Amino acid sequence: MGPAQGAGRAPTAAEGVAVLGLGRFGGQVAASLLRLGHEVLGIDDDPKLVQQWSDQLTHVAQADSTDNEALRQLGVPDFGRAVVGIGTDIEASVLTVLALTEIGVQEIWAKAVSTKHGKILSAVGAQYVIYPEAAMGDRVAHLITSRMLDFIEFDDGFAIAKIRAPEDMVGRNLADIGLRTRWGVTVVGVKTPGQEFDYAQASTVIPTGSVLIVAGTTEQVQQFAATT
Repeated sequence: MGPAQGAGRAPTAAEGVAVLGLGRFGGQVAASLLRLGHEVLGIDDDPKLVQQWSDQLTHVAQADSTDNEALRQLGVPDFGRAVVGIGTDIEASVLTVLALTEIGVQEIWAKAVSTKHGKILSAVGAQYVIYPEAAMGDRVAHLITSRMLDFIEFDDGFAIAKIRAPEDMVGRNLADIGLRTRWGVTVVGVKTPGQEFDYAQASTVIPTGSVLIVAGTTEQVQQFAATT
C-alpha cells in the first residue's frame, strides 16, 4: 500500500494550510510547509506543543480540534486545506476529520495508523489518507536488504531508486550499457558528488563515484539493485 490515497493539484505557495495535531508527524509537516512558503495555522490541545511551535509557525493555537465552533473561530475554513496529524488517538482523529468536513474544509489530509483507521477517515470526509509508518517501514526494508541509497514505491507497482553506479558501468555510456534491454529499468539521471544533477541521455557517460536515479517496476528496480 502506498503512502497516500487520493489525487489532486498541488497547492500554490500563496495558499495556507491548517495542521491539526503538532506531534512528530504533524509538526514535521507544518515545518516543511513553512519552508515551502505556505502560511500555516497549527492547532493542538497540548499547551506544551503549542508553546514549542509558537515561535516557528505563522499562527499557533491551543484548541480542541474536534470542536466545530472552535475551528470556525480560528478561521480554519478560510484555509481550505487541512492536515490531521493525530494518529494514536483514533477517536480524536476521526472526529477531527468529521469536524473539518462539517465546517466546509474542501481538502483534508489525514494520518492513519491502520487500514481500518484509514477507511473510517475516508468515510467521514478525508480525501487523502496517509500511512507514514507503513510507507517508511517498507522503504527501510528495501534499503536494508539491498544496496539502494533511497527507494520510493508508488501504488501502481512503479518505483524509483537511487543506486551507486556499479564499477563495470563507469566510463561507459548508457546506450552501450543497455540497462533497459537487460533489466527493464530506465536511468532518469546521474549525480556526481559536487556537481549538478544531469538528466540522462543515451550518450551520457557514467563518471566514477556517481549515483544513478533509476526507474522501473518495483521488481525490475529490485533485481537491478541486487546486481550492483
